[in-house]
Amino acid sequence: MSDADLRTSRGEPTSAIYGVTNMLRKLLSDYDPAYAAVVFDASGKTFRDDVFPEYKANRAPMPDELSAQVPAIHEIVEALGFPLLQIAGVEADDVIGTLARQASARGMRTLVSTGDKDIAQLVDAQIELVNTMTDTLYDRAAVVEKFGVPPERIVDYLALVGDSVDNIPGVPGVGPKTAAKWLQQYGSLDDVVRHAGDIGGKVGESLRAGLARLPLARELATIKCDVELPLGPMELKRRPPDTERLRELYLRFEFRPWLAELGGVSRADQARAEPATTMPARYDTIFTDEQLGNWITRLGVAELIVIHTQTTASDAQRADLIGLAFTDRAGHGAYVPLAHAYPGAPTQLSRDLVLERLKPILQDPARRKAGHNLKYHLQVLARFGVRIAGIGHDTMLESYVLDSTASRHDVDSLALRYLGYKTIQYEELTGKGKGQINFRDVPIEQAAIYAAEDADVALRLHEYLWPRLSENEALARLYTEIELPLLPVLARMESAGVRIDVEMLRAQGIELAHRLHEIEREAHSAAGQPFNLDSPKQIQEILFQKLKLPALRKTPTGQPSTSEGVLAELALDYTLPRLLLEHRSFAKLKSTYIDTLPGMINPATGRVHTCYHQAVAATGRLSSADPNLQNIPVRTPEGRRIRQAFVPEPGYRIVSADYSQIELRIMAHLSGDAGLIRAFAEDADIHRATAAEVFGVTPETVTDDMRRNAKAINFGLIYGMSAFGLSRQLKIDRAAAQDYVERYFARYPAVKAFMDRTRDEARRRGYVETLFGRRLYLADINAANVTRRQAAERAAINAPMQGTAADLIKRAMIKVDDWIRSIGAPAHMIMQVHDELVLEVAADTVPQVIDSLRECMISVADLTVPLVVDVGVGDNWDEAH
Repeated sequence: MSDADLRTSRGEPTSAIYGVTNMLRKLLSDYDPAYAAVVFDASGKTFRDDVFPEYKANRAPMPDELSAQVPAIHEIVEALGFPLLQIAGVEADDVIGTLARQASARGMRTLVSTGDKDIAQLVDAQIELVNTMTDTLYDRAAVVEKFGVPPERIVDYLALVGDSVDNIPGVPGVGPKTAAKWLQQYGSLDDVVRHAGDIGGKVGESLRAGLARLPLARELATIKCDVELPLGPMELKRRPPDTERLRELYLRFEFRPWLAELGGVSRADQARAEPATTMPARYDTIFTDEQLGNWITRLGVAELIVIHTQTTASDAQRADLIGLAFTDRAGHGAYVPLAHAYPGAPTQLSRDLVLERLKPILQDPARRKAGHNLKYHLQVLARFGVRIAGIGHDTMLESYVLDSTASRHDVDSLALRYLGYKTIQYEELTGKGKGQINFRDVPIEQAAIYAAEDADVALRLHEYLWPRLSENEALARLYTEIELPLLPVLARMESAGVRIDVEMLRAQGIELAHRLHEIEREAHSAAGQPFNLDSPKQIQEILFQKLKLPALRKTPTGQPSTSEGVLAELALDYTLPRLLLEHRSFAKLKSTYIDTLPGMINPATGRVHTCYHQAVAATGRLSSADPNLQNIPVRTPEGRRIRQAFVPEPGYRIVSADYSQIELRIMAHLSGDAGLIRAFAEDADIHRATAAEVFGVTPETVTDDMRRNAKAINFGLIYGMSAFGLSRQLKIDRAAAQDYVERYFARYPAVKAFMDRTRDEARRRGYVETLFGRRLYLADINAANVTRRQAAERAAINAPMQGTAADLIKRAMIKVDDWIRSIGAPAHMIMQVHDELVLEVAADTVPQVIDSLRECMISVADLTVPLVVDVGVGDNWDEAH
């Protein structure tokens, strides 16, 4: 795991703080220098900007999230005892170069910690470089090995190669290998220049054309080693660390492992400083009945049992069970190997026997179970006849509820983030790529430590995460009442799967292949020549060079963009972009669904089993993968035809239940706007009602265009759309769009007040909440960068609606599943797509199921406006929807 997404429980980013501190701690541990300094660039221009105003012109400004961490980095640097230097008018490299040369002249060995290739020019008999990220030490020989030239030729090398980040002009077409070859052959840069006429080919022409730029490039790349400094190397004596200040900083930024090294914390801070940061552990490997019996006795009285399966695949419906790990106490776990099959593998207990003996405990609801991504383990064990009961905790969900905006919630990432512990990586045991072995071939002595560690880490994570979660009543309730109860519901849905009509898909594939061929012919005709419709380069040449279409936007490299958004705008006026969009859309449908779904049918069940990810979307929505059933288009004929291939078993029908205009209803509830509440209470067509209000007409005289525009306004504002965005969507001028927005807010003033209030609260708190307390942290809500800040503001408006809708559908799934199981109804949920639940129901019970289904979904929350559920029935998904 990288540190790229580390942040505190308050949503405060700490990745840069952690990275720099970790590097400095490693340097202290490895080298314990008596004299040291940490050098940062000072703000403002340097002498290089005077020499070349375009210097570093290509470099993007420091991200706000990173710049916000700089003051804290400075504090930790000084608290660790390092002198900190920032010298105006020069770069940090120049200060480092000057100090290194001064120290070298005194006979002092100097070590420069850097990942910057430019610093290699400083290496000599007394100066070496170290890259703490890779633990690589660079002396003269290592520089030659890495760059192909010695340190004294690094500047010449850099002048030839150039630097796109710093905007140092090099020789176009000259890369590292060519630059090193020339310098090896001719000597110095001056020698290369003298032999420029001898170098043939295009690269020789490029060199001769760029000769005038080389002196400037060399000057920019040369580190200045005679900077006037306020102090010299002997005045950079490292101070003893300020442990009290470090304790405060580590506590603030939640660096638990380092906090404990300082001798613990006060009683007042003890709860915040947990858990333990070392991993002393004893892991048993169970080979005998007696060993298994001892652990069964122990687990039989445990308050919480962490379970972890080791399998052959990430697909729970196809994975073979190779071993089982468990623990009830941090630091002591066990692994039962069941099906390791490498040559010489020791005899293992019978899988059936082990599961049969464990079944009374695992299926006992009084014995609470925990784990990480417990849904997977539930499904694997269910396939082997063990129905886990008594679900107590899932650390993946605990982490997700605490901070849904964190990009990763896997056990390895969380162990490093919260416990300061780097777990054994799967690839360390199995290898990767073509040489990767199956887990059944991993030696048991290695597998046991790996699997038991996963169970142990999961327990330690729970002991750390649950107290933090419990501090916030709303988040704790969200976890215990929504996310955790949903876990077994999703497991049952995934295991149920959905039936696919393969012959129907095959016929659709043939038809779509013909249509793609026709579009290709039409596109070639519109272009006046054949070309590859999948080649952005060829599309770019034809659209913008041959046909002279307007280049609406450019890529980061300055080329005209052929993105979907650009093509969509051009398609309004030109034929070829429209054909390209059609081709892309149809090709994606064919490759993603029509061609792929038949191969995803599980031969054991005859059905397709998606995986619903519960800890991915920041707003709380579920996401679907392998296959993604949530992205099949519903508004195009081709997408609906794919949905027609989702069919029930004989004697059953498909029932689809969809919350009607759920996010607008949530907006009405959250804003308390009387106009919106009245429209919903009267069961009015909300878009027609909005059109009547905005355009000042009666509902009866609202035209289709008015209603369409009102619908765009209703949904656009929910997604934080500006007048500019609305003008683009409605294809009207910005003034007219602004007028629409102002009229809307005049008619629905509480909506505007809610939006303003939400933005203000987001800026103050750094997050927004759903109706049920789910939090969405907004790192960029106070960003100086306007684009990023406005995006965060749009998210602040939308997240409470979309997140509340996600919470409602989850509550509905739990309630529907409970109803089905409590009465043994001949129905089961098979899909969840945004605000829709899809069930497979025995044909003769459909009317009764519909009534109960609607009642379950309507009763999950008491809003100021009624919840409405549209229910459809059919012999396939499209017909039901």
